[in-house]
Amino acid sequence: MGRRSLIHDVKPVNKAPATFQRQLRSELEGDVLFDAFSRGRYSTDASIYQIEPIGVAIPRSVEDLRRAVQIALENGVPIVARGAGTSQGGQAIGHALIIDTSKFVTGINDVDVEHQTVTVQPGVVLDELNRSLAPHGLFFPVDPATANRATIGGMTGNNSAGARSIRYGMMVDNVAGIEAMLSDGQSEYFGPMVGDAHNTAARKPGPLAHRLARTVQSLYEREAPQLKRAVPNVPRHVAGYNLHRMGDTAPNLAQLLVGSEGTLGVFTSIDLKLAPILRHQTLGVCHFSSLRDAMNATQHIVELGPTAVELIDRTLIELARVNPLFRSTVDRFLVGQPDALLLVEFAGESRVVVEDDLGRLERLMSDLGFANAVVPALDPAFQNQIWSVRKAALNIVMSMKGEGKPVSFIEDCAVPLEHLADYTERLNEVFLQHGVQGTWYAHASVGCLHVRPTLNLKNPEDVRRMRLIAEQAHEVIRQFKGSFSGEHGDGLVRSEFIRPMLGDSIAQAFETIKDTFDPRGLLNPGKIVRPPAMDTRELFRYPPQYTTPTLDTAMDWSAWGGLAGAVEMCNNNGACRKMFDGAMCPSYRVTLDETHTTRGRANTLRLALSGQLGSDALVSDAMYETMDLCVGCKACRRECPTGVDMARMKIEFLHQHRKRHSPSLGDLLVAHLPRYAPLASRFAPLLNLRNRSKTIARLTQGALGISAKRGLPTWRRDTYRQTQDFDATDDKPTAVLFVDTFTRYFEPEIAIAARRVMKAAGYGVVHAHPHGGSRPLCCGRTYLSAGFVDEARLEARRMIDALSPFVERDMPIVGLEPSCLLTLRDEFPALFPGTQTRRLAHAALTFEEFLVREHQDGRLNLALEPTATRALVHGHCHQKAFGVAGHVSTVLDWIPNLEVETIQSSCCGMAGSFGYESRHYDVSMRMAELDLLPQIRKAQDDTLLVADGTSCRAQIKHGSGRTAHHAATVLASALNG
Repeated sequence: MGRRSLIHDVKPVNKAPATFQRQLRSELEGDVLFDAFSRGRYSTDASIYQIEPIGVAIPRSVEDLRRAVQIALENGVPIVARGAGTSQGGQAIGHALIIDTSKFVTGINDVDVEHQTVTVQPGVVLDELNRSLAPHGLFFPVDPATANRATIGGMTGNNSAGARSIRYGMMVDNVAGIEAMLSDGQSEYFGPMVGDAHNTAARKPGPLAHRLARTVQSLYEREAPQLKRAVPNVPRHVAGYNLHRMGDTAPNLAQLLVGSEGTLGVFTSIDLKLAPILRHQTLGVCHFSSLRDAMNATQHIVELGPTAVELIDRTLIELARVNPLFRSTVDRFLVGQPDALLLVEFAGESRVVVEDDLGRLERLMSDLGFANAVVPALDPAFQNQIWSVRKAALNIVMSMKGEGKPVSFIEDCAVPLEHLADYTERLNEVFLQHGVQGTWYAHASVGCLHVRPTLNLKNPEDVRRMRLIAEQAHEVIRQFKGSFSGEHGDGLVRSEFIRPMLGDSIAQAFETIKDTFDPRGLLNPGKIVRPPAMDTRELFRYPPQYTTPTLDTAMDWSAWGGLAGAVEMCNNNGACRKMFDGAMCPSYRVTLDETHTTRGRANTLRLALSGQLGSDALVSDAMYETMDLCVGCKACRRECPTGVDMARMKIEFLHQHRKRHSPSLGDLLVAHLPRYAPLASRFAPLLNLRNRSKTIARLTQGALGISAKRGLPTWRRDTYRQTQDFDATDDKPTAVLFVDTFTRYFEPEIAIAARRVMKAAGYGVVHAHPHGGSRPLCCGRTYLSAGFVDEARLEARRMIDALSPFVERDMPIVGLEPSCLLTLRDEFPALFPGTQTRRLAHAALTFEEFLVREHQDGRLNLALEPTATRALVHGHCHQKAFGVAGHVSTVLDWIPNLEVETIQSSCCGMAGSFGYESRHYDVSMRMAELDLLPQIRKAQDDTLLVADGTSCRAQIKHGSGRTAHHAATVLASALNG
């Protein structure tokens, strides 16, 4: 059969790239990106590779997607279809037109509850799909760890699986049909060739699909004996094309397209099989003293019929325990110092049955010699917390600091369960031979363990080790009759191993399939067939020429080996693209733009620091635009499992940018607020005229860039006056109250209330005074947010000098404005590394944190009276980032008869001066409308609104017309007497 016998040859149209760009821009409704910064952001996925694309198209609809594909094919331009860009094998990158469907091509259509099916567009995210299906009692059961950002199109192209595949199978088992565009520009539906309950009359395969099916069927018949011998008999096998599934007389070619990694067609819609939601789950955390014991036990545990059996090894446990996002959860389920854990889940319609299943697990573990080694988790919230650790395993292991990182290249091997213990032991011997250590986790239930040796791929010797380890691991897998490619696909990293694993004839059959569907090789070339060597260093994210010159930084980055090392902590796994269950990343949530993810910013910084975007890229306007919508919420500091701290990086970037660019008048006005505030407060009535005059508001917008739609904070003449209530040498317990600039000059009643509460609790309140000056102390927050790090350092030095005598006497430093107080913990040690600032950081406590600590230590007992009956609490971003937001609810719970509820929200959108700026006003309000304002509006009129952040209170007032209060004023109003 000839290469082009089924699909007619389409001659490429030779047009200049500029003409190609113009055609895309003129004919597409969506975004077309050919600038260097955009191409750089799309040059990586979660793999070790980097390939700069020709350009990026972000279609606005399925029709737009089809047109983008047609234009590229007409011009002979290769295509890579991309979802969230989380592939670990390099499937989602290439020297091609990247077509990103994740922003707009996200429709969910034709939910058929009776037949339990749904049709979706390729860009829809799995978690969003399941949220829409939940009211029907259904869900899509393939559950990869990246479910909160993985798109169905990417999962289908990759043949993804998840923790519960032991019950539900992989994507290939759950996809009923696919509509795809082929390389001649035609659209075709691939589904059941004969009548099927899941196949509507409108979606039947056409003549082209039937002809292709006959060709594939003939290939299967020719290769059947070799397929039977070579294809591993394991639940997880995704190497190459699914030819081994084409044995039916009328094969469903959707099963061939699943796992094809975009090399056979570009998906435009996908029919999925759904499953009913099981109402009850139990989870048992099984502890083992060795990895081998855990692997030996797996085959017996599987016989109990669990829905999942997942491995976590000691390295992952230890890394999770030092991660602020997971520390408390790990401490709750971990007993002793196990070498490995197995998370065993049972699910069903009866709570009695699943609890009995957990009992059977405990008895089995005892019979195996592991008595009392199971920690049960019956509470759904606790189960979700445990699963969050497992789902973040990849990013957690990537949080190792330094040049060496756990590298993804053999993490996908799968073996029969009876060989699992021997396999892990043999592979560990390979690691020992090469002087490296591996981290083990993932799907013990199906014999697919993710293991990542720690290597430095900037080092040629470690690249050589990677090649040797890959070859030896492949040989071990062959001996155990397993699969080298069990879940994450082939891509650039495993495609070359298809031929030695399955044999020449099957590899040649795969080439025939590719050439039949894509005769010109324009669809994701270099994947599955005719691949480059996996260790081609020119394709690495860190190629031989990669360097990052030393930069004179304003902040301390030594813990990462420099700023570049901190930026390189981003492994591109895309946790910052999630839309729910956390605060990260608010600017992405409102724009759905890769530029405004933590990953997008980190990638751009890395490319700029390494000179790949030009010599002046770091201080360019394009870089400023990249960083502009980072609101400094610090959610990434807590929620990015690798700890990419983009808020601190933005401060550093702005500092570098200020060396080349003059600040605006508005920047200067905000930055210097603490210094002119004492004088300005004297003219409060005059300055406050701006809020009552539309004319003045318009003038300030033109001159200062402050939105005329916003009311500014109201200046006060009755500012907070610092008084000392008693002699600090008294035996009475004492605390330093740090009154920030915003509280002092705009809301002094908060500081007065805090003093009342602290005094009522039996504490003396003192204030620190600056040495050699009358201007009150300031943390320098406004200077940091504007990039004036040198000025911030001056303010920080004043504070450190004034507060150190109190710190030496172990007195707590209590703050009221979260962003100001937590600057002492976060930025001060980065400005002045050393013991003095570390001790100050340890002493610095938010108001509620101080109260809770003293209460837990038995030193505090407030007498409070009932006030309101219900309170709704919004946590400040920095409170959430440092894990202290919950203390607000804790102290409010002390008020009798008060029902306290916390708003689950991301950033309010104000973020200091961000929301006041006219160019950011719309984005600011969209952030507020994501979570905060809708929940505020639902609250009854008598509900007490609580928000500690001055910006948060301003946003609530502006967006809802309602007044929110600081917790200190709420507690003060409830004081007995």
